[in-house]
Amino acid sequence: MELITPVATYALTAAALLLLTVLGLRWRQRSADQQASAQREALDTVADFPPQAVRVLSIAERQAYDLLKRAMPGFLVLAQVPLSRFIRVSTRRPYGEWLQRVGALNADLLLCDSGSRVLAVIDVRSPGETERSRRRHDRMARVLRAAGIQVHTWHEGDLPAAAEVRMAMQHLVGPAAPGIKPTPSRPMPLIPVADISEVLADGDRAAFEAADLRMEPVPSAFFDDMEAAPTQQQRH
Repeated sequence: MELITPVATYALTAAALLLLTVLGLRWRQRSADQQASAQREALDTVADFPPQAVRVLSIAERQAYDLLKRAMPGFLVLAQVPLSRFIRVSTRRPYGEWLQRVGALNADLLLCDSGSRVLAVIDVRSPGETERSRRRHDRMARVLRAAGIQVHTWHEGDLPAAAEVRMAMQHLVGPAAPGIKPTPSRPMPLIPVADISEVLADGDRAAFEAADLRMEPVPSAFFDDMEAAPTQQQRH
């Protein structure tokens, strides 16, 4: 019988150690996942996450919403709609993976026909957005365009004129689309700042401004900034 050589013995020992190491790492990862899952399930929806109502739209988004309503009378305009609400994907792969990638992202504004079919998405971009926020916007735009939905990018502080909006949307709605013409209605004027200053005392003014700031909506890039650095590069 042929004896096992020292080299073969070393190779077998190394392979056994490697197998034990891999099994140990998998066991530790499974234990950590189970512990994290148990901790998440133990959290109370209200007690551990105290809810606070805020505005749905930021100031720039409200301005963009009013502009789109004025430019496209007779059409349905919706705001902050998750992509999972109006985009359908194949179920051949886990739906939760797609939802985590892009499905939970919100489209700032939707221009819809009377049957709620999405004609275009308005993406309101901030000049101070982070690199991760830019990638998120680009990823969302790729998904929308792949679904045959037009994406128009508007920039805070530099919104287009109503006539420009109508010109850009004309090819989407066709020549027979009803009511695409300037509307005589004007937006409601804002309350003059001077009037508010006269009503509020110095102490009250600070409380008013703090309360008004707390009412601002959660930024669309909030969760991007809260995420830890990804362990692997996201696919774009």
